[in-house]
Amino acid sequence: MKLIDARGLSCPEPVIMIKKAMETKEAHYDMIVDNPTSRENVTRYAEHQGYKVSYKEENGEYTLSIDK
Repeated sequence: MKLIDARGLSCPEPVIMIKKAMETKEAHYDMIVDNPTSRENVTRYAEHQGYKVSYKEENGEYTLSIDK
């Protein structure tokens, strides 16, 4: 499992970070983003790669759970 912290970054940086992490072909990733646009774009990318995404919001931050 990898934890990717993309707080403070705007798109496309979070998508690039998850794309690079997915090169390891792990079955699970956790990612933290702090804006809805990044959450939506990372979710869309991960789902396009065959992953399922769920998330929790707390204090304006989203923790995405990305599973194969």
